[in-house]
Amino acid sequence: MSEAIAGSGMLKAACVQVNAGTELEPNLRAAGDLVRRARDAGADFIALPENVGWIVQGRDKTMQRVRSEAEHPGIPFFADLARETGAWILGGTLHVLLDDGRAANRSYLFDAGGRIVASYDKIHMFDVTLKNGEAYRESASFRPGERAVVASSPWGGIGMTVCYDVRFAYLYRALAQAGASILTVPAAFTVPTGRAHWHTLLRARAIETGCFVIAPAQTGSHDQGRQTYGHSLLIAPWGEVLADAGTDVGFITADLDLDRVAEARGMVPSLTHDRAFEVERVG
Repeated sequence: MSEAIAGSGMLKAACVQVNAGTELEPNLRAAGDLVRRARDAGADFIALPENVGWIVQGRDKTMQRVRSEAEHPGIPFFADLARETGAWILGGTLHVLLDDGRAANRSYLFDAGGRIVASYDKIHMFDVTLKNGEAYRESASFRPGERAVVASSPWGGIGMTVCYDVRFAYLYRALAQAGASILTVPAAFTVPTGRAHWHTLLRARAIETGCFVIAPAQTGSHDQGRQTYGHSLLIAPWGEVLADAGTDVGFITADLDLDRVAEARGMVPSLTHDRAFEVERVG
């Protein structure tokens, strides 16, 4: 795990919101155009959603498309884009083939020179059946990650997470206690769970940790009618939503005053108040 730099100063951050189809090249072109627009708007840190390369339903379609890290076109694409724009880029997640025949749902962080600063494999798999009958089995295609990641940046430690991770508060607490000032949550949230929980969960993660939250999201209709919620968010450490992308493809920006991290944690220093306890079941 990287040693984090203390957060300070100002950062103009952007979330790019896309509607990924089933094919990599057009999805990358669309994402790249929005990254350039966000950079022209002044963003120094630009984050893209989960599954930015493609969204397909089912293991067969997924495994037909995955490539090893050495052969994945999305990695040099985002590295070149970072060098071209001079911005730090969180490349959403790309699907990377692993040695055991499964894939990793992997988030990459590129610096302004196009170097991979850090990568993170999604830890928590979205294996659920929703009330409306929608079923998702990420573990059929993806191997869960086994490590949390805090990456150093000019603006402080960046704690990297992905989508369903947001329901596991202990991960975010651990990232903040390990030096994160910013938490990234690239996502492809479903519409039913998004309406019910997206804003609440992300605001809670910001408040609990005293971190800024950067949460770029997929939006709209995808393969076989899958619907994603949109509403990419930029959230302050006190829980205020600084920008909300709604449901349109595009991007949002906000100015993040990193000194607010220390301010929020000073007002409510809960990250330093952990106590050991036992759980007793009675009755």
